[in-house]
Amino acid sequence: MTGSRDERASGADAMPARSDRPNPSGGGVEAGAGDGVPADGPALAVAAVARRLGVAPATLRTWDRRYGLGPSEHSAGAHRRYSPQDVERLVVMRRLTLEGVAPGEAARAALSGAALPGPGLAAVTHAPAVVTVSMVVDAAMVDDAAACGRLLAMDPDGDVTRWWTDLAAPVLEALARRTVLDRPGADAARTVEHAALDALRARTGPRSARPAPVVLVLCPVGVSRPLVAHVLAAALAAEGLDARIVGGPTGERQVLELVAMTRPRAVVTVAPRTARDVAAVARVGAEHADVPQFVMSADVADLVIPVGASIHRARTLQGLVPEVLAVASAGSTPEAIRP
Repeated sequence: MTGSRDERASGADAMPARSDRPNPSGGGVEAGAGDGVPADGPALAVAAVARRLGVAPATLRTWDRRYGLGPSEHSAGAHRRYSPQDVERLVVMRRLTLEGVAPGEAARAALSGAALPGPGLAAVTHAPAVVTVSMVVDAAMVDDAAACGRLLAMDPDGDVTRWWTDLAAPVLEALARRTVLDRPGADAARTVEHAALDALRARTGPRSARPAPVVLVLCPVGVSRPLVAHVLAAALAAEGLDARIVGGPTGERQVLELVAMTRPRAVVTVAPRTARDVAAVARVGAEHADVPQFVMSADVADLVIPVGASIHRARTLQGLVPEVLAVASAGSTPEAIRP
């Protein structure tokens, strides 16, 4: 199962916003939205509403002109602004058009208040044949964890790397571009991350009792483990490797102890843009020159990767996985390590 980047801004294909009302004390509202603020929430300019709903400003103007779904707030010397009630009607409009309702009928329902925003994408009881980025974003924006789980689930033999590059990563990128007003405890990106972790866990399944080559996956000291570290480990585990993601302190001493204890076929350091120090790579290269190391990072300006015959750099997950598989699969059957 794969996804595609489906973030078109036309009326029926754009991504809907959360179905709950904007919180007047929440963050994420664009600057300049404070003119003519009603008592129960901020009034928003057309650009802010378009971003919130994931549609083009021209679409909102069309809905205003054709169906009367326009902004109702006025202030002297300023453009008209959308009240929270206006935004609620637009959310209903978007939800109904995505469900296949004709725009005119959807607009009448939104204006009459006959169709209120639902609690989530309850209609997603199973994953469709083709899952798009927009579908997952829609579910995440209404905090529908169950729908996210169904949409992000992988086939038992699915390609982990392709699932990440075609679907999961674009979903997180799309959410990062959204300005939202979440209620306490709701976080669209975390909902997706939790669903993705469940999908990776289900894809790899329980570890076989048969010994397998060990690969350590870690992040530089001071860097939280990104989701892509789990994706990398799952892609390697799907090919029969015993990929272990290192948690906790990852200083030079801790990494050296882990290498000595597990005797890995390879060590992979995942260095996101926040990384600044990969000193442990040089230390392992000096004391365990026979262990291949890989550093996966984009062009990080301040990151200096040590030079060594056993140290390699990869900029993408797609390029890294086959290289690690090549070196880790060679050699004799290893001894098992403790869980």
